[in-house]
Order: sequence, then structure tokens, then C-alpha cells
Amino acid sequence: MASATAAAAFTSLLPAGASRLPSAAAAGAAASFVRLPRHPTGWAGASVAAPRTARRRAPGIAYATAATEKSIYDYTVKDIDGKDVPLKRFKNKVLLIVNVASQCGLTTANYTELSHIYEKYKTQGFEILAFPCNQFGAQEPGSNSQIKQFACTRFKAEFPIFDKVDVNGPNTAPIYKFLKSSAGGFLGDLVKWNFEKFLVDKNGKVVERYPPTTSPFQIEV
Repeated sequence: MASATAAAAFTSLLPAGASRLPSAAAAGAAASFVRLPRHPTGWAGASVAAPRTARRRAPGIAYATAATEKSIYDYTVKDIDGKDVPLKRFKNKVLLIVNVASQCGLTTANYTELSHIYEKYKTQGFEILAFPCNQFGAQEPGSNSQIKQFACTRFKAEFPIFDKVDVNGPNTAPIYKFLKSSAGGFLGDLVKWNFEKFLVDKNGKVVERYPPTTSPFQIEV
């Protein structure tokens, strides 16, 4: 089951009588088996089930309260075109923050489902913030313009895509330092792989962290 805080974050988007996406049970479940190779930061990789369609939701990783009182609104990032974007622009919205990649075994399922839930909730106070990252198997090697063309042409992505960043290591982007300090994962602070997801509530606080193989559909079920 979803944590109470994560469920509340998504419930806050729904007007009275609004429906969610079809449940995984109704939609049917399917998964393919992929092998994640060793990435440069040293994670050994593991065989995992990669979601291809909506499936029964697995619980998100329990989040930990950050020592800092900061919120996501204290940060400014660069968008895919190199322009500064203060994240306070997204105040009073529920955010799903994802590190994306164009050549990963999880790419098609995640981009397809992210686009679907964005289309469903974008007028109800929901945003997806996508941060390209090339740290996992070098699966996001393109330039910002190539990444933008790939996401917007192949998957019709309409949600904001930002400048390519590091999410682990000495050059970790400040926004990811904040996210990781707010919600520890299986590997402590390390982001595990492409398409790890952080759910942020309308107050700019991280309320849930999901491993890469969690389907976007599962998050709102």
C-alpha cells in the first residue's frame, strides 16, 4: 500500500468525484527481465523486473526527515535550454522528480507512463520534473538538444526537462543533494539507477522515494 503521506499528496490533486488511472489489476500486469550493468559509481547491478505496463503497486521506500528545514523552493536549476528556473515557480504543486535516460531498458515504459499521468493531472496542480543523467551505464550520452528532441518527439513529453546533472558523486547537483538528504534509499544517499523517483508535496517537502523499477502508474494507485 502507498504510504499515508504519498497517498495524501496525490489525493490532494483530485477534485470531488475525479477518477484515478485504472488499477493495475484491471489493466493487467506485465514485466520484462533486464540486467542492470555496473555503473561508474560502483553499484554492482542486479536482475530486476522492469515494468512495461501498469502493475500492482509496490510500497515506496520510507522517507527520512532531512536535518535541514529547507524546501525544494530554495533551489534554482537550469532547464534543458540553459535558462535559470527557480523551483519556487512550482509552489503549491505536487511534484514527481525523476532522473531520466534515453537508452535505458526502463526508458520506454517510464516515458510513456510519465507522459500519461502528466496529461491526466497537469491541470490539477501536478508537475513532473525530469533531470537527464549519464551516470548509469552512460545511457544518456546526448547533448541537451538531442535529449529534448528524443523526449518531445518520440514520447511527446510536455513536462519540464532540465539540464543534464550528476545525481551521485562529488559533482552532485544541489537539488539532488537535498532530495537524497530528505529520503534515504536502499543504498543510503545514492541514487540507484535511471528513473528513480521522488514525490514532493505542495509544501516542497519530499514525502516518498521510489526505486527505478516502480512504474509511474503504481505511484498514484
